Amino acid sequence: MSLEGKTLFITGASRGIGLAIALKAAADGGNIAIAAKTTEPHPKLEGTIYTAAEQIAKAGGGALPLAVDIRDENTVRDAIDRTAQTFGGIDIVVNNASAIQLTKVANTDMRRYDLMQQVNARGTFMVSRYALPYLERAGNPHILMLSPPLDIAEKWFAPHTAYTMAKFGMSLVALGLAGELREKGVAVNALWPRTTIATAAIKNLLGGDAMIRRSRKPEIVADAAYRVFEKAARRFTGNFLIDDTFLAAEGVSDFDRYRVDPGEPLQPDFFVPDDMPPPKGVSLSATT
Repeated sequence: MSLEGKTLFITGASRGIGLAIALKAAADGGNIAIAAKTTEPHPKLEGTIYTAAEQIAKAGGGALPLAVDIRDENTVRDAIDRTAQTFGGIDIVVNNASAIQLTKVANTDMRRYDLMQQVNARGTFMVSRYALPYLERAGNPHILMLSPPLDIAEKWFAPHTAYTMAKFGMSLVALGLAGELREKGVAVNALWPRTTIATAAIKNLLGGDAMIRRSRKPEIVADAAYRVFEKAARRFTGNFLIDDTFLAAEGVSDFDRYRVDPGEPLQPDFFVPDDMPPPKGVSLSATT
């Protein structure tokens, strides 16, 4: 299956994982709506919706840069409608946009709490809601959340309750929508990385360049997302996937190519359940 002519609405697609998924689809000739906030260059955040559009076009895809704050209902609805009008419909929605602050309850400002809930859980719910009329008319429609398996364990909540609630909120939307839309043939799945991914958020919030070297490249998530979109929507829904486990089941065996620095051990990401170990033959230890 190819994504040629398919239209993807991707939140947070100006950089990082969202952009990597966009570029993977663009290589097939897919159309991508870049729904993100960054319109002007930022000193700590590389890329804008316009630079992303240039990269997508160069990769062979159609690009529609849309300045979208996914907390704003009218903006979201208008962006989805404009995407469908521009490209003739919507086939795939990727809920990637996310806000993060890793603080304990006593140190979490309520404005930051609200931001995480509004972007992660509410934004995912709202984008999915307004895209449904278009997805229901698509040939093989998919909604993909970049969110973790619902492993309700104290260790994931205690260090950063607000963030965990907001992130798991995205996964709850996936769980509910998968059941709601199964009979309509709209697939809803969640995808999560086993290790940290080399993005601006990891660099700025979790340890700078040292943490980047211990991460995998965004392309591993993009490759996994692409394999999800290849699946028949009526038969592949309601799954909570870990990137390397899913790719291994799809026949991928070379995971070292996704490492930023093979000489560094990989840093496990939050929220990966203990009963979901790496695939056979895949190690998080340094390889050189």
